[in-house]
Formats: sequence, C-alpha cells, structure tokens
Amino acid sequence: MKRLSILILAVMLSFCLITFSFAADVIKFGAALSLTGKLAKEGNLVKNGYELWKETVNKKGGIKIGNKYYKVDIKYYDDESDPNRAAKLVEKLITEDGIKLILGPYGSESVFSTSAITEKYGALMVQGGAAADKLYTRGFKNLFGIYTVATEYMDDTLKMLMNKVPKPTTVAIVYSNDLFSTQVAQGAKASAQKYGYKVVYYKDYPKGTQDLSTVIVEIKAKNPDILIGCGHFQDTIVIVKQSKDYKLNPKAIAFSVGPTLPDFVSALKSDAEYILGSAQWTPTLKYKDPVFGSNANFVKAFKTKFRVEPNYHAAGGAAAAVIFQRAIEKAGTFTDINRIRESLLSFNEETLFGKIRFDSSGKVVGKGMPVIQILKGTQKTVYPENVAETKPVYPKPAWR
Repeated sequence: MKRLSILILAVMLSFCLITFSFAADVIKFGAALSLTGKLAKEGNLVKNGYELWKETVNKKGGIKIGNKYYKVDIKYYDDESDPNRAAKLVEKLITEDGIKLILGPYGSESVFSTSAITEKYGALMVQGGAAADKLYTRGFKNLFGIYTVATEYMDDTLKMLMNKVPKPTTVAIVYSNDLFSTQVAQGAKASAQKYGYKVVYYKDYPKGTQDLSTVIVEIKAKNPDILIGCGHFQDTIVIVKQSKDYKLNPKAIAFSVGPTLPDFVSALKSDAEYILGSAQWTPTLKYKDPVFGSNANFVKAFKTKFRVEPNYHAAGGAAAAVIFQRAIEKAGTFTDINRIRESLLSFNEETLFGKIRFDSSGKVVGKGMPVIQILKGTQKTVYPENVAETKPVYPKPAWR
C-alpha cells in the first residue's frame, strides 16, 4: 500500500512538472475584442489576424528568446462592442489571468478605455485597430499603435497630386461633423496648406445626412481642382451621386473612407471609376515581413485559412502581433515590461503593414497612407510609387 502511495505521488509530481514545464514554455497574450455587437465584423477580422499570426509563429517553433523557443497562446474575451466592458475585461486579463501582454481591441473608443487600464497596471498594449489622435495625447507610456492617425489620413493623397499636370492649385474639403471626420478634415486642410494649395471651401455637414445638394452646388461655384470628402461610407455615396447630378467635375475626387470597401463599387458601379481613397493597408503592397516573409505571403496564407481576401482590419491585427513579437525577441524577455517598451520605442522594421517606427507617445510615424484608385471596377494601389500597381489616372474624366 505504501509503495502504491509513493508511486501515485511520483506520477502526480511528474505530471505537475510536465504541466509546469509546458506552461513555462508558453508566452500568453490577452485580447478583449468585439466578437459580438455592432463592431463584431471588424472585431472578428482583427481576431483572424491574431490567429493567423499565432498559427504561423507556432509552426515555426514559436517566439525565440535567446536560444529557446516559446509557443504562443492568446486568451480572448468578448467585449460585446462596449468600450466600458472592454476595459473591465482587460483588467481581468491583467489582474486575474496574470497577462501583461495585451493585443488591442478594435475601434478608437475601446482602445481609449482599455489603454487606460494597461497604463494603470503597467501592462503593454500594441494595437492595430484605431486611428484617433486623442489616443496619444494623454502622456501614456504603454500604448503603441500602428494605424496612421486621423489628421494624417489625406496627407499622402494631396502630396501625390501636387505635381500632376495640369497642376492642381485649389482644394475643397467637406466633412461630417463627427469627431473622426472632423480630425481628418483638419489634417487635410493643414496638409493642403503645407503643399501650397489654396483651400477654397471648408465646411461640415450633419452626420448621417442623405442630401448634400446644397453643399455640392456651393462647391461647384468655387470650381476646385480637388474635392476631398471626409466622412463615412454612406456619405461618399451621396457625394459621388450628387456630384454627377450637378456636373461637379474637379480634376480629382478623394475620400478618407469608402473607396477601400468592396461595397463602394457595388453601390456606384461605373460612377466609382477614378475615385481616390486613402488606405491603411492594401493586399498588393510589396513589403517584406519578419514573420510571414512578405505581405504577399500573408495575403496568401489568410486566403488559404479563411477563404476570403484580407482587408486592413485583419492585416492590422496580424501586423500588431508581429511587431509585439519582434519587440519581445529584441528585448530578450517576455516578462520585463520596461525592456519590451524600450524595444518598441526603438523599433524600426519593415512589416506587412509598412516600415514601422514610433514616437515617444507610441504613435506610428512615417508610415503614411497608401492611395488607391478605382480602375475598371477594381481597387488599384497608385501611391507610393515604390509599391504602386499602376499610375493614377489624372485628371479625372468628366462625368458621362
């Protein structure tokens, strides 16, 4: 009986040691995501990016620290598209689950609320799902984001157009009076002035409006070379349709949101042709990546796993995780938050999301926004030139 007890104890001890060894060889990340609720589509796309990264890293042996490889695991909670719930769940990840490596949620409001929690508890967050400037104005040290911020959304579009022939000199800017669109418009105005354009029209409109005919008539009277629309998907549809109705024919029409979505062409058909759009990311960008090998490899792997082409939500999730991984590897630790933070602050690598560097606030700098144009019913990357699929069509042909 005594021998049996000793044998059972030895087996239990061995099991505990094996379990402990397994747990010690895993790096755990945490994420509160909108898996249900109004942002479920975007939240699940971000999760798909995280999952593809995890699968890819683990197939390669894991995250390498020194001469040892650690497998990756991600603990998820559903924030139900509620920023307050997201904050509580991130607090649970840190205080109950003991996880201090947090992958960001989707949406500026949720990143705003959850990053306050990571800051409070000395955890780190890398996020690829939010663009609001206000995220980086609070003096936080533990938040890093890879989205180009709202005030820089239209900068590359205006830079691309400034030397076209015939040279555009005047710009009209119209925007929805919500926070994000207002910030985009403010940035567009500053960029236009920086590049020597004259802003001949700058006006907001009520959020969600379905009639912008008065605005279009006012803009037509100013005869701008470039029309910039800073709003949301439905706004862009209204602006394009009513620009055609009132024969408003600038040399270029560009939007901050809309043309990058497949529904843009579906809704406008041939009227979508030649419209420009700002993009956080596109599938055709010719970037290298330290985990996937290249952006093209990421796209291929995503299509194989999920049977659809990725959009920028999924790419942002995957890229944020890649950057977190590389920072950990360079720091040589997954437990020393200060060393990982310093590694992120000095980060300077090309990834599937572009060349990534951060300023002292954790905001990405110098990444820019690729510009796409609808050509023959398809999105084509037309800027920057080193990653473009084709040259932009300029000036835009007049409406038929």
